[in-house]
Amino acid sequence: MPRRTFMTAAVLITAGTMALAGCASKAKSTSNSNPPPPANTGASSSSAPSAPVLHPVLPAGDGKAQCSGVTIAYIGALTGPNAALGIAISNAAALAVDQHNSANAGCQVGFKKFDSQGDPSVAPGVVTQAINESDIIGIVGLPFSGESKATGAALNAAGLVNISPSATNPALTTNGWKTFHRVLGNDASQGPAAAKFITDTLKATKVCVIQDDSDYGIGLAASITAALGSAVVCTDKVKTGQKDFSATVNKVVAAAPQAVFYSGYYAEGGPFAQQLHSAGYTGKFIGPDGVKDPQFIQLAGQAAAQGAYFTCPCVPADASATFAAQYQAKYGTAPQTYSAESYDAATILLSGIDKGNTTRPKLLDWVNSYNADGITKHIQFSPTGELAGQPAIWSYVVQGDQIVKYKEIGGS
Repeated sequence: MPRRTFMTAAVLITAGTMALAGCASKAKSTSNSNPPPPANTGASSSSAPSAPVLHPVLPAGDGKAQCSGVTIAYIGALTGPNAALGIAISNAAALAVDQHNSANAGCQVGFKKFDSQGDPSVAPGVVTQAINESDIIGIVGLPFSGESKATGAALNAAGLVNISPSATNPALTTNGWKTFHRVLGNDASQGPAAAKFITDTLKATKVCVIQDDSDYGIGLAASITAALGSAVVCTDKVKTGQKDFSATVNKVVAAAPQAVFYSGYYAEGGPFAQQLHSAGYTGKFIGPDGVKDPQFIQLAGQAAAQGAYFTCPCVPADASATFAAQYQAKYGTAPQTYSAESYDAATILLSGIDKGNTTRPKLLDWVNSYNADGITKHIQFSPTGELAGQPAIWSYVVQGDQIVKYKEIGGS
């Protein structure tokens, strides 16, 4: 059954300046010399361009909004194997609603949460439930590409606008849906950027690409494999929920790559990295945004996780110190992958409501014509719902029990 909760709390927004800002182990496979120090161990990487100064729209608005009987919703994973990614997104959206309602006594926007479990077979049912609740006029979500693919047509038929903070499969914007939008770059950008990072920065000339069976994993693997070209010396496929990766591990060890790129989510990526380490692999391990979560470190174990890299079309946590502090104060933990993007997505919907767009058609029109700064980037959508411009792609690395920014590797 889907879970649904209402969240409201008084959290005042603090105004401030906001600016955008391999499994290295012991045994016996090939390895390269260490790359330059990560950006956060001192000053930012000299190769990173200066971040543009943003003037973000914030959830509180001007405090004068008037509305009644309207709700926005989060639909995505709250339970399931990759729930941590969804919870970080849901929390940020809830924070935005709380800040809006605290500042606007005359416009108390409801917030409902629906648990898709991140599962394409579950998501259509909870999306139907949300569609049938007439007070819901906008959606933050769905986070994962597979569930977005499974529900996009229904949301489009209902005219219910949705803004995904994290679904990156390029094909999602090729279906003719008028309601789907995303506030990040897609895997057609992440794949080539990751490939360049692996070959140019990590100096790998032999790479294995391993993919899971999700729409996200399949699409990203195709993108990076094409970009890597002749550097790919082995490929293999794993399944969602798989626990034993020995066949794939043996294939990787036999190929003796200098880097392994795992295209999927942390629930399988962590155990896979651990089993690679145990088998003696000493090359670099790289995962994408779906693996970039503290749960990866827990599942892989410290020995296997140290020095693992991630690529992500998401901004570093220090892109907005104010937001990070507010999130930490409310939830007792730092914002995670796509928290800031979710906050921006919710703010777009809230600002539209504040301007009197309190029906599904009006809010959809508002989002389609949106053109303003968020805390992560300038946000404007193409007619297909893609983020306009060249969204930034960043790399990250595991240090101790933290995932820290490394350097910007693509985009603006």
